[in-house]
Amino acid sequence: MTARLRAPGWAHRIHLGPAAREVLGFWSRERRTLRQGFTALGISTGVGMFTGLVLGSMEGLLLRLPGLLVLVPAAIGMRGAIFGALGARLGTGILTGQFTPGLRRGEFTGDNVAAAAMLSLSGSALAAVAARATAAAFGLETISLWHLMVVSMVGGALSSVFVLAGVLLLARTALSRGWDMDAVGSPIITATGDVVTLPALVLATFLIGDGLVTAALGGLLLAGAVAALVLGLRSGAPITRGVVRESTSVLTYAAVVNILAGTVLETRLDTLLANPSLLVLVPPFIANCGSLGGILSSRLGSDLHLGLLRPRAWPEALAGLEASLVVLFSLTAFSGVGLIAHVGARAAGLGSPGAAVMVGVALGAGLLALAPLFTVAYYSATATYRYGLDPDNFGIPIVTATMDFAGVLCLVAATALLGVT
Repeated sequence: MTARLRAPGWAHRIHLGPAAREVLGFWSRERRTLRQGFTALGISTGVGMFTGLVLGSMEGLLLRLPGLLVLVPAAIGMRGAIFGALGARLGTGILTGQFTPGLRRGEFTGDNVAAAAMLSLSGSALAAVAARATAAAFGLETISLWHLMVVSMVGGALSSVFVLAGVLLLARTALSRGWDMDAVGSPIITATGDVVTLPALVLATFLIGDGLVTAALGGLLLAGAVAALVLGLRSGAPITRGVVRESTSVLTYAAVVNILAGTVLETRLDTLLANPSLLVLVPPFIANCGSLGGILSSRLGSDLHLGLLRPRAWPEALAGLEASLVVLFSLTAFSGVGLIAHVGARAAGLGSPGAAVMVGVALGAGLLALAPLFTVAYYSATATYRYGLDPDNFGIPIVTATMDFAGVLCLVAATALLGVT
C-alpha cells in the first residue's frame, strides 16, 4: 500500500502530457499490483470458463426445470458478494494489524467468518424467494418456491464451505507473502465461487422429488435461514452483529438485482440455446465484471481507511488513477474471455458464431460496462464511508450485484449490435 505514495520516477522522462505521465507513473509504481491483478484475473477467467462449460451443457436441465436460470446469477453472485466482502474486510484487517490466522470467537477473523456463514444461509433463502417472486411478476414459468429453496440453500451451503476455505487460505497467504489482498482477493474469490456454486446447484437438483417431501425440506431450510439471520442480528460479538446488520440491506439489494439479471437471461433462453457459446461466455464475463468492480471498490475502500482519499462528490485524482488500473485490466480480460469462450465451446462440441464475433461481443460488452462499474464502485465506497459505514461491507456486494445485472444488459446489447441471434 505504501507504494502508492512514492514519486513517479521514469514516467517524467517520457514526452507525454501531464495526465498521461501521471497515469504511466502510477502504473509503474503499481507494477506489483498489476502483475498480481493480471494473474488473479487470468485464474478467474480460466475457472469461470469451466463454469461456463457447465452452464453450456445444462440445456436439458434448464428446459426440465424452468426458472432455474433465473436463480443462477443470484446463487453465484451471493457467494461473490458475501465472501468477496469478507475478503475485503480481512484485507483491511491485514493492513490495520487486526487480522489473526485463528478463528476463535471474539477475535477479528473468527467473528467475521461467523457473520459470513450466517449471511450465506439467509442470503440463499432470500435468493430463492426473490427468484420465485420475480419470475411470477414477469409471467415466466418456474418451478415451485420450495424447489427453488432446496436448490438455492443446499447448493449455497455446499459451495460456501469451499469458498470460505479459499478466502481464509488466500488471506493467510497474502499476510505471509505480502500480497495486495485488494488486487488478488476479488478475482480469486469470485472465481472460487463460480467454479463451485454451479456444480453445487446441479447436485442440489437431485434432492428435488416428491412434492410433499421437497416442501417439507424447503420449509425446514427456510426456518434455518431465518434463525441464522436472527442469531446474527442479536449476536453478542460486536463485529458479527455489525457486519450482519450492515450487510442485510445490501444483500437484499444484491439478491433482487441478481435475480433481475437471471430474468433477462431466462427471457433470452432461446438465443442462448441456439448459440451455446454465449452460455459459456456468461459466467466468465459476469465474473470479470464483478472482479474488476471488486478490485476498484477494495482499493478505494483501503484508500479511504488509510486517509489517502477523501469521500468527495467529484472523484479526486487518486480515484481516477485507481480507475485507470481497471481500464488496463479490462482490455486484456474481456478480450481473453471472448477468445477462450470460443475455444472452450468448440472443444466441447458446442456451436459458436466465430472467434472474432465472440471477442467482439465480450470486449464491446466489457467496454460498455466500464462506465457503470466506475460510478457504482466509487460512490458506493465513498457514500458508505461518509455516513460512518464500512465500505468493505457495502462496496463489493453493491458493485458485484450491480455489475452482474449491468453486465448481462451490456452482453445482450453487444450481441444485438453484432447481430448474434
